Amino acid sequence: MALTEHEAAELTEQRFRRARPFQHLPKAKLARDQLPPGLRWPALLQSIGLLRFRHQFVPWLHRRYGDVFTVRLIPGGQALVLFTRPEHAREIFAGDPEIFQAGKGNAILGPIMGEHSLLLQDGGEHARARKLITPAFAGKVMKGYAELVTEIARDEVASWRPGEEFRSLDRMNRLTLEVILRVVFGVTDEQRLAGLRPCVNRTVEISPAVLLGWGWPRLQRFGPWKATVDNQRRLDRLMYAEIGERRDAPDLADRTDVLSRLILVRDGGDALSDVELRDQLVTLLLAGHETTATALSWALYELGRDPAQLARARQAADEGDDAWLEAVMKESMRLHPVIPMVVRQLMEPVTIGGVDLPAGATIGPSILIAHQRPDNHPEPERFRPERFLEVAEGDHRVGPPVNTWIPFGGGVRRCIGAGFSLMEGVVILREVLAAYDVTSLGRDVPKVRNITSVPRSGARIRVTSR
Repeated sequence: MALTEHEAAELTEQRFRRARPFQHLPKAKLARDQLPPGLRWPALLQSIGLLRFRHQFVPWLHRRYGDVFTVRLIPGGQALVLFTRPEHAREIFAGDPEIFQAGKGNAILGPIMGEHSLLLQDGGEHARARKLITPAFAGKVMKGYAELVTEIARDEVASWRPGEEFRSLDRMNRLTLEVILRVVFGVTDEQRLAGLRPCVNRTVEISPAVLLGWGWPRLQRFGPWKATVDNQRRLDRLMYAEIGERRDAPDLADRTDVLSRLILVRDGGDALSDVELRDQLVTLLLAGHETTATALSWALYELGRDPAQLARARQAADEGDDAWLEAVMKESMRLHPVIPMVVRQLMEPVTIGGVDLPAGATIGPSILIAHQRPDNHPEPERFRPERFLEVAEGDHRVGPPVNTWIPFGGGVRRCIGAGFSLMEGVVILREVLAAYDVTSLGRDVPKVRNITSVPRSGARIRVTSR
């Protein structure tokens, strides 16, 4: 039975109260001599540098302090220690998940994603949630998803017009949102889709300042913070309605979307609650929508700047060479990281790369630096998809060294939707390039939007018929 609007609203308010960011951070500020070197700037300025200007700020810190450095963040000058070498990433990803807790490191997302989110859970709770969700992304079900993605992508590309100029980020966001709503949610009712789309888009477009503002509940009565809270209430109301109706659907057992699969899952005989379903679905929605759209827009931008790379990708689309199109996606993610870092909060003192670190510190590999190190990726400033298909000399390994390409994180916390994201990117690139050539319009650079980075000008392109 579907929840009433009042019941849905109460669950939203409970989440806001229970999932406040910063509540798991240590109360006492860690002393400078306990940590690697870093700036003496006020925490507010360093937070602005990291959240607003990360693509300039983090490389500057790396040049100034070397491979390991500390950033102080609000509230209270909390310590974030960034590591930049692959051996550092390997140690962090292999760390005991009871000590290296990713859920607490992602707590800033709690009010939006909820305490049951795969990204917010740690220990046994995370292992349980991952076990329940993994079958929905198993290889045997990917084929059905790929067919649906192909259909959606073909319809989108068919709406384009030869000679049209547009922001590829906007078109890719529209396309990947449709994929998520239909593949993950299984929503086909146009009225429900029309209600969900703007709510999801407003959630994705949250600024870093609004994210930080969740830590001060009084802000939620004003300006952009109030607008964000109101939007969350609307989104939750629609999602709980969809969950309730789906539970009663007569064809539930025959449906293949992720929501239907999760409703049918049993954990020791118990079904997932509406709140658990809502939290996991929002996580999949937000983690799998904007990130893939951004990677696709950068891929089209880079292909549109290089006629030789465009010709090679077009050939791959014609010949069904999915390996090359996947390499294009991977190189797009390397050259233009969507997420800047992978974080863990330390519950006990540890030593990483010979550096002693205290309990309470938040640590993690810097994706920005790992993807730009020339010792990880020769000629790092060049767009070279072939680097992901090259065989290392004297080795059987294909592609860059392990832990040098980490857009999906690593270890037991590696993104559960990584395979789906790459499959989706390959299918969409194939459909675009089968119909059109692309030309980039001007130079583009990244800008920060919420925790992600996107093309500042939207990766503008012109499409022309082949």
